[in-house]
Amino acid sequence: MTRRARVRSALLACACVCAACACARPSALDRAQALVRGHREIEAAGVLRERLQARPDDMAARRLLVRVLAAAGQLPAARDEVAEMARRLPPGDPSPYIELGHALELSHRFDEALAAYDEAAAVAPRSPDGAREGGMRSARWGEAEAARPRLEEAVRRGAHDADTWHALGLVRVHLGDLDGAADAYRAAAAADAAGVEGWLGLATVAVVRGDAAAALDAYDHVLERRPRSAAAQLGRAWALSALGRGAEASRALDAAEQLGAPPANVARQRARLAALADAGDD
Repeated sequence: MTRRARVRSALLACACVCAACACARPSALDRAQALVRGHREIEAAGVLRERLQARPDDMAARRLLVRVLAAAGQLPAARDEVAEMARRLPPGDPSPYIELGHALELSHRFDEALAAYDEAAAVAPRSPDGAREGGMRSARWGEAEAARPRLEEAVRRGAHDADTWHALGLVRVHLGDLDGAADAYRAAAAADAAGVEGWLGLATVAVVRGDAAAALDAYDHVLERRPRSAAAQLGRAWALSALGRGAEASRALDAAEQLGAPPANVARQRARLAALADAGDD
């Protein structure tokens, strides 16, 4: 996907959210969305400005305008709209600065985007939103050292959703803090009892540690929730093999193969099982 296509996709996604949230005269948002789809961002901005002249407190339209202006390369105008949002929202609302961060990301100005998320955290010291946004984005950019303090601050401020905990676990793994990663992944599993990401994270920590029993337990939890997970069956096969349970490991590999696991991965594990069996015979 080209950069222009990614930008247009982000704008359309924002437009869909805005249209769903708008209570009055959504037609202006619909028209702006159609113009964005036709690569006519400047005209879309005009439609949104006309809407805001009539209803200046329409935050959905103003949010979309910020992104449209950023995509069109008009960052000073986008910043002006963010300032207007901040003026019209209650003091301490972090959303204008988060919106500015999103707009800056659309222009690939990532350092400035992160600064905007940090400003959102500063203006709303009791809200986890700014710190969470900065941490999640940094993690997505592969900047673990920047992500960790922001995600930990978001957690201190009350962000206890599974996505935040999982991102924190991943960041801690990258930084070599396996105990902290395990804590975060356990919290992710508790926050989303039906999800598998926390358990997959715990399996990753166990594999890195060489703890086959803990890895097997984590993969079993994944399969309770996703019985057709080929990756979990492959993980079980590794753990069972490491525990000396070759017959069970072979059956797990059969299941993984039936579920569509990559043939090369299955072949490697079968070769490992065969080598272990030969060593046992010797």
